[in-house]
Amino acid sequence: MRWTRTLQTVDVHCAGEIGRVVSGGVLNIPGATMADKLRHLNEVDDSLRRFLCSEPRGTPAGSFCLLLPACDPAADIGFIVLQPDQAHAMSGSNAMCAVTAILETGMKPMTDPETVVTLDTAAGLVRAVAYCESGKVTRVALDMPPSFVVETGALIETEEWGEVRYDLCFGGVFYALVDVDQVGLTIAPENARELATRGVRLRNLIAEVQEVRHPLNAALDGLAYVMFRSEESDGAVRTCTTLRPGRADRSPCGTGSNSNMAVRHANGRARPGDVIVSRSIIGGEFTTEFLEETQVGPYRATRNRVSGQCWIYGITQIGFDPTDPFPSGFTLSDTWGG
Repeated sequence: MRWTRTLQTVDVHCAGEIGRVVSGGVLNIPGATMADKLRHLNEVDDSLRRFLCSEPRGTPAGSFCLLLPACDPAADIGFIVLQPDQAHAMSGSNAMCAVTAILETGMKPMTDPETVVTLDTAAGLVRAVAYCESGKVTRVALDMPPSFVVETGALIETEEWGEVRYDLCFGGVFYALVDVDQVGLTIAPENARELATRGVRLRNLIAEVQEVRHPLNAALDGLAYVMFRSEESDGAVRTCTTLRPGRADRSPCGTGSNSNMAVRHANGRARPGDVIVSRSIIGGEFTTEFLEETQVGPYRATRNRVSGQCWIYGITQIGFDPTDPFPSGFTLSDTWGG
């Protein structure tokens, strides 16, 4: 065996959504801030993302969580999410995976009953409180980046479903939130393939016509996902975030839940102190607590706390043999869609 590069991952899932935490093999990424590092990964050199996220080393399902030295001295560690489409500033499920890996493998000492880990992200500092018991992280609560609504009830004309209404909002990345009945489906496991296909199609249509800019940080510009939603009889919100090239989030989606609370606040349906349960396509749950109102540039915003639980299921070494014919990986439509 001859490897010229070796990386180690702690493999974690959050309510079923895979977040493989890169714990060794990457010293740093160029940039003075996490936003600079995100731009470098997306605009200058995306070889690490392609190496990890494409076949044969990666799959469409799940993400890689990149841990880096923090740029902000108030943080413990830097955090960027690598996915098949690009690097992203923030993800709730992946942040929970990272915190669980950091504590359960001893990268930071765990203290019962609570341990605080502060992540430096391109979307700002994320304070995580890990609830711990006998060496196990039983829950992670994230104080999320402020969420805000750019536009409610925006319209996109489609050939397939006619006029579709969406809410454009930010919860760590930008979302278009769409009531799922508009595309003729329900959020259920048997509909995952169609939900993914229709969600990515809608995302691409909206991105073509909708300018999506963050008022304070250009590194956060651009529409990331469509999240389908519906309301359950018990008051929970059923969610399905759709990710390029074409799959359904297995978790209830932390940044999407953060965004949805901002929409409810904008519509007069939520106020500080409210708690909403988000329920995924496979039944996993996050809770979102509305902490306080705030402001982001010209937008009224909400500060929310999103919580859930993760489980470590493996530790992996990934290597690169210089004779490997697929140094950047590959994708095939049979698995990846599109």
